[in-house]
This record gives sequence, structure tokens and C-alpha cells, in this order.
Amino acid sequence: MALRHFLSLTDLNTGELQGIIENAVAGKQRLLNGDIQQTLKGKVLAMIFEKSSTRTRVSFETGMAQLGGHAIFLSPDDTQLGRGEPVEDTARVLSRMVDCIMIRTFEHIKLQRFADHSDVPVINGLSDTFHPCQLLADMQTYYEHRGPIKGKTVAWLGDGNNMCHSYITAASLFDFHLNIASPEQYRPDAKILRSAGNHVELHTDPETAIKNADLVVTDVWVSMGQEAETESRRSIFRPYQVNTGLMSLAKQEALFMHCLPAHRGDEVTADVIDGPQSVVWDEAGNRLHSQKALLEFLLQ
Repeated sequence: MALRHFLSLTDLNTGELQGIIENAVAGKQRLLNGDIQQTLKGKVLAMIFEKSSTRTRVSFETGMAQLGGHAIFLSPDDTQLGRGEPVEDTARVLSRMVDCIMIRTFEHIKLQRFADHSDVPVINGLSDTFHPCQLLADMQTYYEHRGPIKGKTVAWLGDGNNMCHSYITAASLFDFHLNIASPEQYRPDAKILRSAGNHVELHTDPETAIKNADLVVTDVWVSMGQEAETESRRSIFRPYQVNTGLMSLAKQEALFMHCLPAHRGDEVTADVIDGPQSVVWDEAGNRLHSQKALLEFLLQ
């Protein structure tokens, strides 16, 4: 198979994405049944972390172990990247030693430069622009609980950040309608919005956006690198907090998701994230299974 990267959801087509999700569900069931298939035996994944992580590191490292491969953790302090080696040179070197590279970083352009000079698949473990691996887990989770998301309505409340951008791209690829409610100064990127066409609708009023939604999603108000803006962001985003009052406007069978870590009392109240409509723990656990399916797709 020709070299493929996964920097955003749009690097794959709808059929490929749906196939990964179906394989993730099947692989999860096999693991629960004790049927461990080491399809990536002997393969090595390099993991470059410029941003801290719990779920991304553990899910990729565990996934490679279960598939029979090995994962290597690299931080800027552990590599020449931290001493100024060009991204392009690191890509050329690493891709001659490992079978796949996952990067969790800040600037999305750095991922693109790395992929342009890599001889092996590069996976976006998170950038300031997109978080496609989380969307695979989210789509798997919805499928497991409610079936296909095609034709459903998703409400995004809060910051127009990397997760919001990934939901915008998912709306077109999975054919659902996305209502985004965010303050005007924190709306998602206009170019990414245009790419989704009529699959996405912008709102400033969270009550309008969440009405009759099948899925409600939010994220932290202050992402990594924005800590200096904490108090101002809390004040601006307060009306977008997902609480029981807002959730009551969604469909009765609506699900709630959050990529975690969550700040109870800020973007979501404890009674919502710990309540019966929340599937955040399944969502977090599915990072393992969806990424295993992604690794198999890219490496087999």
C-alpha cells in the first residue's frame, strides 16, 4: 500500500474511516474474549511528545504491545529536536529506524513538515489545529451506543479549538449535522468551517445549538499554552457550561462526550459528566481500540 499519513480525518475517505471504526469494535470484542492477535509483531512506533499526555501515550503504547509491536517514548529533552535539529532532519532519520511515528505537538505545520520528509506513516496525536485520533474514538463510542451517526445532530458547546475543528471535518465525512455554539471571538477557523459546507451551523446561543441534539460535546475552556488567559476565558465561556438545564434541551436519549481531562464546575457540571447520559469513560477507553485499528490500517 502507498504511504499514508493521518494528520487530520480528511487524510482518509469515509469508507476507510468507517472500516477503521468497525475493525476497532471487532478488535475490542476479540480482546474481551481473550483473543489477542499480534498483527504488528516486530513493528516499532516512535512517539514524540511536545505536549504532556495521559490517554494518548498509554493508548498508543498499550496498543502496540497488544498488537505485538513496541513503542518508544521521546520528549524534546530526549532528542535532538530539543537542541534545535530541524524537523525535516529528525523525520529523515527516525523514518529509517521505525515503522510509524506519532507526534503530539503545538503547531500543525510542524506535523506537515515532518510528514513531508518521512518514509513511514505519521500520525497526529494532537496539534493546535486538529485531534483526529480522538474523533475516531468518539465515532466508535457513538456507534457502539446508538448505531451510525449519519443523519444525527451533534452540538458542540465552547471553544472553537482543535477538537471543534475535528468535529467539523467529521461532520462532512460521517454525514451528520453539527451545531457549534461559541463566543464570536472564539469561533473555529473560517477556512475549516467553509470546508464542511451546510453540515455545520454557527450559533452564539448554546440553548439554540443543543436543542434536539443526539450528541452533546464540549472541551476545556483553557487548553495547554493558554493558562495566562484562565480567568478571562472562564468569564466569557460561563454561559456555555454543559449542565442539566442545557442537557434537558437535547433529546432524551442524547449522549454526552468530553475528550478529557475535564474541569468539573467549568465547562461541565459533575452531575452531567458523572450522569447516565455521559459516555466519557467508554470514549476514553476506545482511544486504545480505535488507534489499534488505525495502526493496522496504516502498517498492514
